[in-house]
Amino acid sequence: MDARAVTHEPLDDALLGLLGEWLRGRRWFPAKGVAAELTCVGGLTLVDPLDEADVRIVLVRTAAPGVDTVLQVPLVLRAPGGDHAEQTIGTLGADAPRGGRATSTAARTDVVDGAGDPAFLRSWLAAAEGLGADVDPSRAQVLTGEQSNTSVLLPGSGQGGSGSAIIKVFRALAPGANPDVDVPRALADAGWENVPRPLAWLEATWPSGASTVTGHLGVVSAFVPGARDGFELACAMAGRGEPFADLARELGEVVAGMHDALGRALPVAAPQAGADRASELAGALRRRFDWAVAAVPQLRRYADRVAALAAGTQAVREPPAPQRVHGDLHLGQVLRGRDRWYVLDFEGEPLAPIAARTRPDLALRDVAGMLRSIDYAAAVGGAGGAGGDVDDGGTERTWTPAGADLAWAEQARVALLDGYLHGSPVDGGTAILLQALELDKALYEAVYEARNRPHWLGIPLAALDRLLPQPTPQPSEPTTEPRP
Repeated sequence: MDARAVTHEPLDDALLGLLGEWLRGRRWFPAKGVAAELTCVGGLTLVDPLDEADVRIVLVRTAAPGVDTVLQVPLVLRAPGGDHAEQTIGTLGADAPRGGRATSTAARTDVVDGAGDPAFLRSWLAAAEGLGADVDPSRAQVLTGEQSNTSVLLPGSGQGGSGSAIIKVFRALAPGANPDVDVPRALADAGWENVPRPLAWLEATWPSGASTVTGHLGVVSAFVPGARDGFELACAMAGRGEPFADLARELGEVVAGMHDALGRALPVAAPQAGADRASELAGALRRRFDWAVAAVPQLRRYADRVAALAAGTQAVREPPAPQRVHGDLHLGQVLRGRDRWYVLDFEGEPLAPIAARTRPDLALRDVAGMLRSIDYAAAVGGAGGAGGDVDDGGTERTWTPAGADLAWAEQARVALLDGYLHGSPVDGGTAILLQALELDKALYEAVYEARNRPHWLGIPLAALDRLLPQPTPQPSEPTTEPRP
């Protein structure tokens, strides 16, 4: 692939001076609430095919406690007075460095958030590699709700908007091939039809210390018309008391198909010995529990049961071999199209190194993520109260398990596993591993909820009670002689 080299222009430093406060207010800014040092790594100039504006992608290194990442900030420089007021970040004065035909004669220049600007989108598509997309950037719509990146709907140029696409602008950049580009490409090339096909992607090379690194800036993928977010759909069905089991079974089949396709398209090296893998899993579970107890002391009551499960995990003789997996699979990462499920968002944790995000793992970890997500859908959408954060008096509503919600979730969990295993029974080793992996996620959730949404802590605690039932008391020896 052609890598586009980032340069450091005088204009970039002037732009950085406008960005500080604006960046700190973005949902995707990774250093909220702490002092962060912002420095300009450089920028990349894209050419607007219509020559209406200057387009510059500025790369900003953000350094703070626990954070050191390069952020991508697309900007469009326009003459004042247009219809871009809501997207304007600031204005460069007459003494600022100039960078192109659109601004060279302007006394002042508006600096516009570029992510949804037609000039940026046209320029990006013209510079990108891949099949391309026949879309209309002038009617682009920035999608809301995304935490880590910026996604923009690009309506298709065909009749009725056919051929629409989604461009995802990666905000936190990482050296290497972003799995949200390479994994869907590999799956689509392998003939797997449950992933939106990537149509175009863009790379750049930027300075890193004394050397340079190359990584993806974004990807354009086919739009799935009429699709619903999997978590929102499940919540709605739980709220109506409508069984989710049939869709969950189909989803389990899709996840199994994804793992099969990943194994064929992205094979990995031979794994370590089975006993070593089992020991590693058990150790990770013990460490997760110790970490969780330090944050949520009330979890200590599960110590003996966690220890027993860790011992059982370590005794599994031959765990499945690790392979490429999704890595962050839950109902919010799937779409329900008109006739099938689609799997999205293979990026993983955006602030983690690419090597960590693409490390082979147990495929069952993806399944465990789906099982936990079903529990949350039942809690948020059902009668237990988590779906409304506050009651009519403005008080946070504490989630409490409702029998109907628990039954809905159990039916969906059983169906998803049935679909994943193609109707085969769950063998003992698989059951133990799945229990351990689901427990690992529930412990993480308990810490998160205790810190951020204590009124939801009951959701993972209910899972811990289900996954770690109290041992059945054994009948004691009689202390008196039975009567004749």
